Amino acid sequence: MARQEEIETLRERVSSLGAAILRINASLDPRTVLQRAIDSARELTGARYGLIATTDDVGEVRELVSSGFTPDERRQLVEWPDGPALFAHLRELRAPVRLADLPAYVSGLGYSPDLMRSKTFQATPMRHRDEDVGIFFLAGKTAAMEFTAEDEEMLVLFASQAAAAIVNARAYRNEQRARADLEALVETSPVGVVVLDVGNRRPASFNREALRIVDGLRTDDTPEGPEGLLDTITCRRADGTETAFDQLPIWPSLSSGETVRAEEIVLFVPGGPSVAILINATPIRGDDGKVASVVVTIQDLAPLRELERQRAEFLALVSHELRAPLTSIKGSATTVLGAAPALAQAEMLQFFRIIDTQADQMQGLIGNLLDAGRIESGTLSVQAEPLDVAAVVEAARSTFLSGGTRHAVLVDVPHGLLRVLADRERIVQVLNNLLANAARYSPESSPIRIEAVPEGVNVAISVSDEGRGLPAEMLPRLFRKHSTPAPEGVGYGPWSNGLGLAICKGLVEAHGGRIWAESAGLGQGSRFTFTIPAAADRGTEAKTRETRRMLRQSGEKPCVLVVDDDPQTLRYVRRTLAEADYHPIVTADPAGVADIIRAEKPCLVLLDLMLPGSDGIDLMGEVPELSDLPVIFISGYGRDETIARAFEAGAVDYIVKPFSPTELTARVSAAIRSRAGAELFVLGDLAIDYERRHVTMRGVHLPLTAKEYELLRILSVDAGRVVTSEALVRQIWGTRDLAYVERVRSFVRKLRAKLGDDATKPVYLFNERGIGYRMPEPDKP
Repeated sequence: MARQEEIETLRERVSSLGAAILRINASLDPRTVLQRAIDSARELTGARYGLIATTDDVGEVRELVSSGFTPDERRQLVEWPDGPALFAHLRELRAPVRLADLPAYVSGLGYSPDLMRSKTFQATPMRHRDEDVGIFFLAGKTAAMEFTAEDEEMLVLFASQAAAAIVNARAYRNEQRARADLEALVETSPVGVVVLDVGNRRPASFNREALRIVDGLRTDDTPEGPEGLLDTITCRRADGTETAFDQLPIWPSLSSGETVRAEEIVLFVPGGPSVAILINATPIRGDDGKVASVVVTIQDLAPLRELERQRAEFLALVSHELRAPLTSIKGSATTVLGAAPALAQAEMLQFFRIIDTQADQMQGLIGNLLDAGRIESGTLSVQAEPLDVAAVVEAARSTFLSGGTRHAVLVDVPHGLLRVLADRERIVQVLNNLLANAARYSPESSPIRIEAVPEGVNVAISVSDEGRGLPAEMLPRLFRKHSTPAPEGVGYGPWSNGLGLAICKGLVEAHGGRIWAESAGLGQGSRFTFTIPAAADRGTEAKTRETRRMLRQSGEKPCVLVVDDDPQTLRYVRRTLAEADYHPIVTADPAGVADIIRAEKPCLVLLDLMLPGSDGIDLMGEVPELSDLPVIFISGYGRDETIARAFEAGAVDYIVKPFSPTELTARVSAAIRSRAGAELFVLGDLAIDYERRHVTMRGVHLPLTAKEYELLRILSVDAGRVVTSEALVRQIWGTRDLAYVERVRSFVRKLRAKLGDDATKPVYLFNERGIGYRMPEPDKP
């Protein structure tokens, strides 16, 4: 009879264990899995209280989920100053623990037992494939009984299953994030992507570019939706044959598994619009080896054909530019050689001077052509070094005047102007082009002015004339490589609004600057301005090199998050940052920014102004985590009001596309240094050495835990300003869980105790009731 009861009891326990395991595996949400796990552990063992703490790679608490506690009891437990030390002690035991007198055990370790509400206690580690996942804590066995060996055995079995469920839930969450990143990349791709379903031979999905291409064929009579439109489309292949959409060669791929590569097709609606596309099709096979779907990429050929048109136009421009000096050289040489009788020596010298002048002009044109090719291919390089602006301007002025011009050149470069980081020869080339352009369209009696002024982290250099001026509609087209017809009466030829200014633009952008033109209108003169990054002072340069050297030696790289929906920008920025010893993390999905910040803890964010379905400035207001970090906007919009809005939203900097690697890394480095604070923070007897993470009080080293130091660092970097409790929770623990606010209070109390700071008369840590904490501004030297 007794054995039968034991068997029944065992069956019940096994059944309860199986039900608990099924319950925790029914969800793939990590938080839900944790809550079900601790609830089930209490139910299996008859415990009144339950707590589950998961850990990260270094043993810090990652998640803390409770069961059976009232909100006040949980708050007190989280605030308990001895909690982290006791947790570290139990974690290091690495084996199940059963106690009959928990208060006595805690007292024996030297901790206060005041919060121990029960005597019975059991702790069981959770491991998955030799990896520590966390710990179960159970207390308060029903009817004051002790936890039994059977309870321990059951909890060990359950802990193993719970650990596996937690790891699976986290893996699923990471997979979903990766899937979301991939979907965002496909959605924002500049190439159309269509997925064809093998079952119904219909399109299963379209990305944004594919929808744009297809919707361009829509007429008033076509059905709604892309699928209905496809039924009305006719396709003309390269050999001239016309077929319906469902007869294209991509459909046989569904059955044969063959790929289609680069077939040019024209899609059109009879009597309606048409579009030429380049089509590729790749079959995707399932687990059974059969084709499950086909991924079709379609590329609109209109931009490529426009590029071909521009290339032909460029060749015509080159021919025109070279024909004039070549004609003069040929005519002069023919005149000298064919003259009968022979020309006088003075006349011959005159023709030779013409040949020499035109040859020099031709050499300059060929140099411009080569530079244009390098700019186009991205191979134009500059050898930047710190230069004095006045010296560069004087070199350009001397070269220009030596050409025999009658224009006066007035220079206004203030004394003590910041040096620039530039290639001397290239900047002289830019100035000479702008001076020649100004001279060509200005009266000889009018002066040309060169001015230079500081502009933030740049120096702006301007070339102004009093010539014909420019209409407003022509200003945006001036720096195109291909010539554009000038308005009647303006007289600006192909050089001035084509190749020459395009080369100036390429040279300036290669330095990390930008160039623009201004004019009050026809007859009002014009002004061309470009910016060049200012050179850092020698102390800052040395400090940056030393910081990077230390980071390379320690193996640590500052993490930078890049948010942009342009794949080319993401690749460019990621490569630039990686080469500069940063650790870039890129995403095109603004919805995942908060999760990435909490998981990766970047030290800076590069944020695109225009994002899919969102505005970067609005995103800063929607994602509190962004307000905790320095944010640099990267955008193609350089309007003053847009830049002002970005700074009002809390941005620390704004970079206008395109930008050079030099400018990007310089601005990122400056923002990180500014955020990190000065090398040494001194406030009364307190000193913080940020580089060494070393804190002293009256010259004596102050031992702080990692969380205590981070709390002190954040408050000191923002000294003079209030940091909200929510912001501290986000920056230190990487969560929005307001329950962690109690942890902030607990750590502030511990930090005050170590600093010897009286909460009633604080010197270092001030409490702004209901808001957060602040530190006074550091002592002035």
